Amino acid sequence: MRNFLLAITLLTSLVSFAQSSGSLVGKLLDKEYNNEPLPFANVIIKGTSSGTTSDMDGLYALNDLAPGSYTIVYSFVGYETQEILVEILANKVTEVDVTMGASAASLDEVVITTTTKRESETALLLEQKKAVEIKQSIGAEELSRKGVSDAAGAVAKISGVSKQEGSSNVYVRGLGDRYLNTTMNGLSLPSNDVNKKNIDLNLFSSDVIENVSISKAYSSKYYGDFSAGNVDISSKDYKGNGFFDAFVSTGFNTNAIDKNFVRSEGTGYFGYYGRYDHNPFAVVLSHGIDPENAGTPMNIGYGASAGKSFDFDNGSRLSLFATASFENAYEYRKGSAVDYTLTEKKAFIDNAEEYEYGTTTTAMAAVNYKIDSDNKIKFNSLFINNSSDKVGYFGIDGKGRSRDAILNTDEGFYQMNVQFDQTQMYVNQLLGEHTSGKFDIDWGFGYNYVFSKQPDRKRISVENYHLALDNDINTNPSFYSNVVFDNQRYFQNIEDDEYNGRINLAYNANDNLKINVGYNGRSKERSFNNIRYGYDILDSDYAITDVNNFDSVFTLDNLNLNDGDDGIYEIQVINPTPTLSNVNRPGLYENTYKGTLNVYAGYADAEIKSGDKWLFVPGVRLESFEQKIAFNVINLGNLGDSEITSKQTFVLPTLNVKYALNEESNLRFSASQTVSIPEFKEVAPFVYEDISTRIGGNPDLLEQGYSKILNIDLKYEWFFSKSEILSVAAFTKEIKDPVNLVVGADATGTQRYFRTGDKANVYGIELEVRKNLITDSDDNAKLSAGINATYMHTTQDLYSNIDGEFYDVSFTESEEALQGASPLILNADINYSPTFGNYKPTANLVFSYFSNRIDALGSGQLGNVIEKGVPTLDFIWKNKVKENLEINVGVKNILNANIDYYRETTLGNISVNSANGKGVTDYQRGIDLSLQLKYKF
Repeated sequence: MRNFLLAITLLTSLVSFAQSSGSLVGKLLDKEYNNEPLPFANVIIKGTSSGTTSDMDGLYALNDLAPGSYTIVYSFVGYETQEILVEILANKVTEVDVTMGASAASLDEVVITTTTKRESETALLLEQKKAVEIKQSIGAEELSRKGVSDAAGAVAKISGVSKQEGSSNVYVRGLGDRYLNTTMNGLSLPSNDVNKKNIDLNLFSSDVIENVSISKAYSSKYYGDFSAGNVDISSKDYKGNGFFDAFVSTGFNTNAIDKNFVRSEGTGYFGYYGRYDHNPFAVVLSHGIDPENAGTPMNIGYGASAGKSFDFDNGSRLSLFATASFENAYEYRKGSAVDYTLTEKKAFIDNAEEYEYGTTTTAMAAVNYKIDSDNKIKFNSLFINNSSDKVGYFGIDGKGRSRDAILNTDEGFYQMNVQFDQTQMYVNQLLGEHTSGKFDIDWGFGYNYVFSKQPDRKRISVENYHLALDNDINTNPSFYSNVVFDNQRYFQNIEDDEYNGRINLAYNANDNLKINVGYNGRSKERSFNNIRYGYDILDSDYAITDVNNFDSVFTLDNLNLNDGDDGIYEIQVINPTPTLSNVNRPGLYENTYKGTLNVYAGYADAEIKSGDKWLFVPGVRLESFEQKIAFNVINLGNLGDSEITSKQTFVLPTLNVKYALNEESNLRFSASQTVSIPEFKEVAPFVYEDISTRIGGNPDLLEQGYSKILNIDLKYEWFFSKSEILSVAAFTKEIKDPVNLVVGADATGTQRYFRTGDKANVYGIELEVRKNLITDSDDNAKLSAGINATYMHTTQDLYSNIDGEFYDVSFTESEEALQGASPLILNADINYSPTFGNYKPTANLVFSYFSNRIDALGSGQLGNVIEKGVPTLDFIWKNKVKENLEINVGVKNILNANIDYYRETTLGNISVNSANGKGVTDYQRGIDLSLQLKYKF
């Protein structure tokens, strides 16, 4: 290409010989990215409006220049502007190559400008074009424009990706949590939830994100447990003279703003609980049950970021970046809570409400040391504290029903659930890049620690609650106490420790051959424990005179400490401390499990270019996998104290092919063999009980091994400008021995994971278009639009019977769609960015939709649980009033669609709760309005 450009320039010079003009050509290189070509940089003749921009390969040309001296200005957003004096000779072509970077060069004419990371949509489209695998990214610039506040919202804007409303679950090409991997800077991340494989992407605020990418086609550098894709979060850093900015924001949810908000007693405004060091039994004795006032439900957020670089005489540079933020949110939901299997077990129809107060605190520091142009080291440390404080009241109008009620099965059943969840996560990473001759080394080591806690969940059950609403002091409700634990205090802890690492050695043999050899591995350990204390109500006729003051009942004075009947209640634990009674004494953990996971793998691939058109990347991965889980649970009798180990070795071939149809378009093909392995939460038989759902693991999965997956992708992509794209993709997957979440057809309706058949197939097509509708004189978009859509068809066969060592299940249907797969996923946005002097507003309208999908398979005579499709519409208005001041407005969830899960039955669809959703179903979340003030110092 470069030789072609020089030839054209020479020809042009000869043709214009009579005018005695000259030309300037050259190539711009990116010093910050191993001297790769720098596209879309400005090349301007100083003092004039004449100039050009570099192309995709970093090449530029200025023709028909009169002989003489010119000062050429080279600039790129976030990089130093360089001014170079060039002498143009008649009938000659002058060639000037320029390396641009963020540090001061040895040119006296250099003018330092504010530096920012290359996180623009344009840069990421270029990366997508050059990538060797099928990959899509969304950067901080686009996140800001679309008002996306976290990584979960970011990936949901990528084609073929949807987020489950009401939870953190993300689906890629119809495949959910168990089929995804999440990494940060290429290193694995832990899960913060016992019921999830992947970490909650909501925890990663946009303050720490440079870009988020999803690789949908497998490459040998990824772990073999790869089915739908790999989500990688690239953390921010900084290179420049220094900056400091701060923001403050406020807002409210339309459902919550007029409510008297409550939260758990003992929790703090910033999402912390201060009693972790105390024995749970001591907490039960000394602290009450009733929730407390949570203050005015106005959302508040504030934070700051800072960075500075230090350049040294030897050419090295030390760059520092830090950011910290706090945000909270109030949300109120009113709907139903229903437990329905073959018949109704419990139902609160349109009379269940839930108050949720959530917080996220994020702090990140990055130290980036560039030793020289060939060697870089970076240390990254991230801390996240996330909390959710939920208070639920079920049966608030006195019409709640329970099949197991003792006094009244038709009305008056009521429950209160007060629950606080907190996750503290620490991610520490050391990364390095080195170049020596034809060799490049890229490596990283990480340590992750997660402490996820659910301390002191309080649950109270009441019968004849309608008597508390009749204004008759002589009629009162009473406690429901079929078993001791119908009224309870619950404590749960999860700790994860993980060490992980990666290293890749690349040998650049020549322009047409690059060989990669690498290793990555992880060693992870999880510890889980929980304990419950139940209130045994001794007086079955005890009258509750104030349903808003349970603290007056469960006092030390009312605790029965003697053999006589001198108290109202006793405290019981299932697993007593040796030599102690299980009544009114501290106990041992009720359920425990310890899981270990060790994955060690080596891989090799070759990037083979054939001419200017073809790129072949064959690869192979050899991976050793070992997983062990040792559990002691109460619900399996003699099988409850067991240990299971699975060891496997995988050989996983992969092939990625890219054919450049021309300079603007590519045709890609990918084929690979991957696996899907069980997760701790899928195999640990501990059962988590919510108000209307029960979910647990199945140890049979680990003994049965893993699922084999064949992946095939074909994609066409056309980059018809620096910020516009049209792409079409077709994909298919065959999953051997697929795993699905299944609702048991028994009295409890517990949901568990089973290998439900021999195979499942996924077929789909994707379309993505980004188009500039109106541009300015510099070809920057003033009005642009984007849309991406995915249509999928999934099918799987089902066994008629599954007879496991631990659990059994049966199906009446012979085939079904795959759990979690939406036939249609749609994302669209319209962006308007005019300029009025110094006022530069940006208005963005963002729409997304997923169609109905199976949330859990029904077994026996049970129908499936379906998650109803949800459309969402957000409006973001960013106002850059001055160069340093922004005033931003957001209106989210404008459509306020109904969130509903329902079970398919012969009587029609019946709303039920989902183990993946909130405590209520069939509700509207409300519209979120926000105002943000941001200032750059």
